[in-house]
Amino acid sequence: MHIVVFVKQVPGTENVKMDPETGVMIRSGKDVVINPLDENALTEAIKIKNSRDDVRVTAVSMGPPTAEKALKEAIALGADAGILVSGREFAGSDTIATAKALAAAVRKAGEVDIVICGERATDGETGQTAAMVAMYLDMPVQTYVSAVDVFDDKVIVKRTVERGFERVEVPTPVLISVNKDINEVGMPTLSGKLHAKTVAVDAYDAAGLGIEKCEVGLGGSPTRVVKVFSPKLARDTIMRKADGTTKPVEELVEFLVKKEVLG
Repeated sequence: MHIVVFVKQVPGTENVKMDPETGVMIRSGKDVVINPLDENALTEAIKIKNSRDDVRVTAVSMGPPTAEKALKEAIALGADAGILVSGREFAGSDTIATAKALAAAVRKAGEVDIVICGERATDGETGQTAAMVAMYLDMPVQTYVSAVDVFDDKVIVKRTVERGFERVEVPTPVLISVNKDINEVGMPTLSGKLHAKTVAVDAYDAAGLGIEKCEVGLGGSPTRVVKVFSPKLARDTIMRKADGTTKPVEELVEFLVKKEVLG
């Protein structure tokens, strides 16, 4: 059984910067981490590997050359191999172009039974990439997964839905996106870190993946950020001193009615 897991490098939550000209996130900073939900995805992949004798795990990341660090961390945690999708032509890719590149990387990994990723990334919060990758791979997809049981030719997942949970049986190959409830993320061991240093990561640009440059990056992205701004918060504050009468309360009620807080 072969599992591919996506691990995306994202800026620390307090260090997100956007290029005001292009609307593209700046990813060259040093303060980057693995997307938290992708850590859950990786942990689940390793958990499945440790529960069976026939599983190998390949971690895939798309980003600048520094994203190799995320793949090394994945290998230290228990992944067997890493694939880096990197090249200047990928800069500015929206979710559609990103999904196209990731799907091509999955094909490069060989025959795959399960693809696992986080339901969303903290840098974009779109939650769209998983379903799009599944579309390009012609795989069924299950989202918001909080538990998964793996069998030889199928998986049974527990999905979080509006009114509770549902269990779905899906044949493999399948792509699943997980939420934070699926597991507790662990830490790499010293031996794992030492092993990761000995494992070479395969790197591919667009040509290596068999993708035309015009299909990715800003040129291959039908959607883009047109404006970046910080929201302005405005608050109306009214202070009244209690004077032993009901007048302050009446004024408060009148204010709330005007704001349509009270009917």
